[in-house]
Amino acid sequence: MHRPRKRFGQNFLHDPGVIGRIVTAIGPRPGDRMVEIGPGLGALTRPLLEALGELDAVELDRDLVAELHNLPGLRIHQADALRFDFCALAGDDKLRVVGNLPYNISTPLLFHLLDQAECISDMHFMLQKEVVDRLAAPPGGGDYGRLSVMVQYRCRVERVLTVSPGAFNPPPKVESAVVRLVPHESPPVEADPASLREVVTRAFAHRRKTLRNNLKGFIPAEQIEAAGIDPGRRAETLSLGEFARLAAML
Repeated sequence: MHRPRKRFGQNFLHDPGVIGRIVTAIGPRPGDRMVEIGPGLGALTRPLLEALGELDAVELDRDLVAELHNLPGLRIHQADALRFDFCALAGDDKLRVVGNLPYNISTPLLFHLLDQAECISDMHFMLQKEVVDRLAAPPGGGDYGRLSVMVQYRCRVERVLTVSPGAFNPPPKVESAVVRLVPHESPPVEADPASLREVVTRAFAHRRKTLRNNLKGFIPAEQIEAAGIDPGRRAETLSLGEFARLAAML
């Protein structure tokens, strides 16, 4: 029996009711090109395989790879998802990406996937609930930050369901949630992605500071005003469109 490894952030889903609701939300169809990140003990893998007939999976833990390698139709890639080339796997198709993501790498993994969003049709992830709150947050609140802006620039964000700690072994100390991310065919605002990322990162560097202070030496206050934005505002009050206007100043 595989013992969950803390260093891999392993919390294995075992509640059949929750698993069924997640699979229903994903809606796997034969012919879908799907990849599962971190299949663990195969709680989602088996029903997905049943619906699809074949499935790719990315798993770092070699012991889990050994436990899953006999599942018919499963192609396992023993690799670090943070470095995995999802576009190479997609080929001429678009991938559907699913996973119960290790909470300790969820944010960098999301950014890694956003950089390959052109190869992805949708993503369904189990995440810490507070991360899902940040992904879906509108401007103006404490949950709204760099992650909110950059994900909403790339994707439509939909909350799917909340999952209690008891659905996992071992139970995590936090609530979890499933989110659906659907990459936009074209972004909702026009912006150079690199410029937008730089502006957003700097603007949120010190949450309590104003744009004037956080962007000092990068975008002068006069240019912030020229974009129609008060430099005395904080980053958390700006919409995606306003961040795009600041990025255009570069």
